[in-house]
Amino acid sequence: MRTTTRDASGTVQSVDRAVTILELLAVHGAAGVTQLARELGVHKSTASRLVAALERRRLVEQVEERGRYRLGVGILKLAGATSARLDLVQEARPVCRRLASETGETVNLAVLSGGAALYVDQVSGGSSLSSYNWVGQHIPIHATSNGKVLVSELVDPELGRVLGDLVAYTPSTITDRAVLDAQLEEVRERGFAVAADELDVGLTAVAAPVRDAHGDVVASVSVSGPSFRFGSARIDELVPLVRSATTEISGRLAHQPVDR
Repeated sequence: MRTTTRDASGTVQSVDRAVTILELLAVHGAAGVTQLARELGVHKSTASRLVAALERRRLVEQVEERGRYRLGVGILKLAGATSARLDLVQEARPVCRRLASETGETVNLAVLSGGAALYVDQVSGGSSLSSYNWVGQHIPIHATSNGKVLVSELVDPELGRVLGDLVAYTPSTITDRAVLDAQLEEVRERGFAVAADELDVGLTAVAAPVRDAHGDVVASVSVSGPSFRFGSARIDELVPLVRSATTEISGRLAHQPVDR
């Protein structure tokens, strides 16, 4: 079914009004539908439909006095996710800066976001040839070292849902699920991942996991650069540096390593 310009405009207007309701409740603490409708400048039935939609998502909830609403626990969930991500970047930034200085290469911090690796911070080293900023980019999981680290401890069916189709980006991209599964097993055993020419020809990266207080993988840190600088000897040099950095960041997130 094709969406008309009018339909799209109405949807945007509804979203804007719904957000305004959340803002009004943040200011007033609690408010009834009649008050919300008056401040929005809409009919009471329109405000009621918007409030009902927000209530289904637990973004608002009724207070004991029936007919009045306040912000719901869904808001706390969203705020908590944002706060956790900001805390991660804040704690990781000085460590990533030092790692970039030590290696001279680009350092990226990534988290799992849906079916992709979301790059949330980047620090460029002195040897970087490219100034491309990956922050905010959603990168394919199966074609990157960060992505492989982020899903290394997931199991099916969740792993399959996250991976989706294994699209080839270069001749080196792994598109065979069995081969990828074997590589993820190596990542779990070794504690790091390497991706050479898998997303872009000429780009290689080494990544290791960041763990939270529960021991779960919550992020990944990678060192990346041109493949001609990332031979086997260079990778052997980088692995302990990356793993040391992620161990420090994990410690900042209250992770206590357990001897295996």
